[in-house]
Amino acid sequence: MARICKLTGKRPITGGSITRSGKAKKEGGIGRHVKKVVKRKFYPNLQRVKIIDENGTVKYVRVAASAIKKGLITKAPKRNWKPESSEAK
Repeated sequence: MARICKLTGKRPITGGSITRSGKAKKEGGIGRHVKKVVKRKFYPNLQRVKIIDENGTVKYVRVAASAIKKGLITKAPKRNWKPESSEAK
């Protein structure tokens, strides 16, 4: 399954993670030195949410948390049915 938001189109992006050692000069050390530069991926914060789409149908989609915070989706109402009571027993 692709890690892509259905609404905003957010997807994983590549970046770098830099490992440093030493103590900063302003803290009394001889300075910071780069030890290693590693490529890594930054993934979007995807959540599986039950929504009502434009056709009025209820379905699950994976959307970014930022899209939920912005109000780009309308969540489906909770189901409130009760199972049938078995009075015949």
